[in-house]
Amino acid sequence: MSRELEDVCTIRVKFSEIDAMRVAWHGSYVAYLEDGRESFGRHYPGIGYDVMLKAGILAPVYDVHMRYFASLHMGDEAEIHTFYVPHRGARLDYRYEIYRASDHELCLRAETTQLFIDANGDFLLYPPEYYVEWKEKYE
Repeated sequence: MSRELEDVCTIRVKFSEIDAMRVAWHGSYVAYLEDGRESFGRHYPGIGYDVMLKAGILAPVYDVHMRYFASLHMGDEAEIHTFYVPHRGARLDYRYEIYRASDHELCLRAETTQLFIDANGDFLLYPPEYYVEWKEKYE
């Protein structure tokens, strides 16, 4: 790939996302990764959820890995950096870095893999046409 594809979006940690220790609950970060993927799809049109839904070929999350480095607190603004990771086959891979915006402290590194499925829920052996076209445009 000639260039690394990155999107940056920001979120603000809400009260509903904190735990008894008054930090963002570890499970909230899964939703933050989703926010990053949605923003990435808007930034690099052609693989967003709107395209997937229209095509009837979806990409549910198959694998998630997260490593926590620092906490986010209620009211903190966080920068979600989402990077596309090229792979062959019928899959979408991303890596993420989440920073606390106030001091640019790294809070989380993560990776996800999504596998393409058809309307019947069957895994695809080959990438859908919309993804092939997207890769031709951006890779």
